Amino acid sequence: MRTLNVGLRVSDLKRSLAFYTAVGYTVVGTVGETPSGSLTMLRLPDDGFVTIELVHDPAGGPVDIGTGISHLAIQVESLDTIVAGLAAQGITAGSPELPGGPDGPRTSWITDPDGYQIELVQWPAGHADGITEADFA
Repeated sequence: MRTLNVGLRVSDLKRSLAFYTAVGYTVVGTVGETPSGSLTMLRLPDDGFVTIELVHDPAGGPVDIGTGISHLAIQVESLDTIVAGLAAQGITAGSPELPGGPDGPRTSWITDPDGYQIELVQWPAGHADGITEADFA
């Protein structure tokens, strides 16, 4: 089993697509009107699978993210390169942090147009792609 994707309700599809494509996502495909609204499937360039589904229902009103989703996390090769590229497109990232100490990952945070928090994570050299049991040993 594996997690397929996360569905995010968005209030303005055009604005959200501009944001997520600036981050590096590409559109894999769309599903027209469903009971939930239109669905736009996104993936990152080095991932062969959809990881985010943007759900847009204009009749649903503004998005209220409330306390449901805390944040998304995206692994990046170079935090400095990504942050600079985002800045060039008008997306402000927080100052890089070392939440796991000097030998842990470097992180920075961005916020999408609807208020979803996204953590950009650069693993230290030699770290596995993703979080594993070894991170808690």
